Amino acid sequence: MSSTAAGTFEVTMNPEPPYDVNEGASIGRVSLKKQFTGDLEASSSAEMIGARAEVKGSAGYVAIERVVGTLGGRTGSFVLQHSGTMTRGKGELNVSVVPDSGTGELKGISGKMTIEISDGKHLYSFEYTIENAP
Repeated sequence: MSSTAAGTFEVTMNPEPPYDVNEGASIGRVSLKKQFTGDLEASSSAEMIGARAEVKGSAGYVAIERVVGTLGGRTGSFVLQHSGTMTRGKGELNVSVVPDSGTGELKGISGKMTIEISDGKHLYSFEYTIENAP
C-alpha cells in the first residue's frame, strides 16, 4: 500500500569552488544539510555534483542524500538519489529511494520525492511504500 508524506524542509548549502572550468560548462561540488518537518521528521546530509552551462538557466546535477528520522511513525534511514536538469530555465527533477537502502523500521522502503520551491519555502511530497525486506 502506498502512502504520501508532505511537509517542508530547510536546507544549508556549503559550496566548494568549481573544480573544472572549461568552455561550455563549469563543474563543482556542494555539501548539503537538510531538516525535514511534517510527515517526515528527519535530518539529512547530501553530496551534490553539478555542471553549470555558459547558457543562462542551463545546468545539471546528481546527488546522494542519506535521510535519518521518522516517517509515518517508523524510525530508520534511507538514501535518496537525485538527478536534475535545467534547460534555459525549465527544470526536470527525479528523486527516488535507492533500492534496499532502508534501515530499522524503514527497511524495505521504496518511493519517489517531489520538491517544490514556492515563495522561498522548500516543500516536499514523498510517495512511498514499505514492503517486507527479503
